[in-house]
Amino acid sequence: MKNSNPLSDTLRALRSESGLSGAEAARRTGLSQSKVSRAETGSFLPSEDEILALCQVYGAPAEAVEDLVHMTRELREETTSARVVLQRGGWWMQQRIGKLEAAASRILSYSTNTMIGLLQTRSYAEALFGGSLSDEDRERTVTARLQRQELLDSAREFVCVMTEGVLRWNMGGAAVMVEQLDHLIDQSQRPNVRVGIIPWTTPAFVPAGNSFTMYDALAVMLGTQTATALITDEANIAEYAAHWAEIEPLVSWGDEARAVIDRVAADYRGLL
Repeated sequence: MKNSNPLSDTLRALRSESGLSGAEAARRTGLSQSKVSRAETGSFLPSEDEILALCQVYGAPAEAVEDLVHMTRELREETTSARVVLQRGGWWMQQRIGKLEAAASRILSYSTNTMIGLLQTRSYAEALFGGSLSDEDRERTVTARLQRQELLDSAREFVCVMTEGVLRWNMGGAAVMVEQLDHLIDQSQRPNVRVGIIPWTTPAFVPAGNSFTMYDALAVMLGTQTATALITDEANIAEYAAHWAEIEPLVSWGDEARAVIDRVAADYRGLL
């Protein structure tokens, strides 16, 4: 399956410009032909050494090599504790996530606890970060999160799924939630944004599981109370792809999703 993204697109273009076949590129670098092929279709994340080896046989210009190495480093697997995030500043993590999003062409987000970041209003984000950050850090973090939303104007594809419980968690009060849900409906009508809701009335026979975001087939990010993890291991990514496939039949899309959002918004309006 092809998951075109800036990294795979660049590798494919460099090989094409070099005149080498995939088999010849594999022979010269010592990589398997399968790795070369999957790196170009976005289903495999090469290591930095593998990127450098491919660039060498392709005769890639220094600027292209630098860009590819930078993208690979941004997608490397790591776990960052909440303590480290707070020490560096919440805005740092928002910028880190923004770089991941910029390196992907298709972003799948699933949330069981909070509104997906790319769809949040300023008021919602301020309430979300309210008690955990200093005033200065909260402002920088909220601004960094909103700046990530500029990617919604790109050609990237965004698929955002939330449980109805996310909509009913009264973050910041009824007025904040009414504004947020109206905004969610607006964003759901973008041509490249697909919003899905799992209504509480839909019978499920799988657990809701953790919230996570998948960037093409290259990486998965998930957060817990104490840490944020970026996963690039193929087997682990496949586990999250399988969970997505399990929950997808439960999702209401389009007008059905907007009807659920409208219904919840009406409940909040009744609280005002």
